[in-house]
Amino acid sequence: MKFRIAADHPALPGHFPGRPIVPGVVILDHVQQAIEREHGVFTTPIKLAQVKFVQPLLPEQDAEIAIEAATHGWKFRVRRGDALIASGDIASA
Repeated sequence: MKFRIAADHPALPGHFPGRPIVPGVVILDHVQQAIEREHGVFTTPIKLAQVKFVQPLLPEQDAEIAIEAATHGWKFRVRRGDALIASGDIASA
């Protein structure tokens, strides 16, 4: 799933003034949406077993989410072109 966060997104002001970056929680929201689009809506809370943010995502940059089924949930990777932005594991709690 591809996504782009607009420069006027309400989470950007103050994160950080003069050089905004997309907050991790906004990226993770898109990861959850990608999983739900492919596998159905979560009916229980989710658990983030592991998450790593490797590089920042800036407003108006294109990003792509790859999801892979795992034993107890899903593994994900968020990339901007060839650059890894974030990766981790998500499961139903």
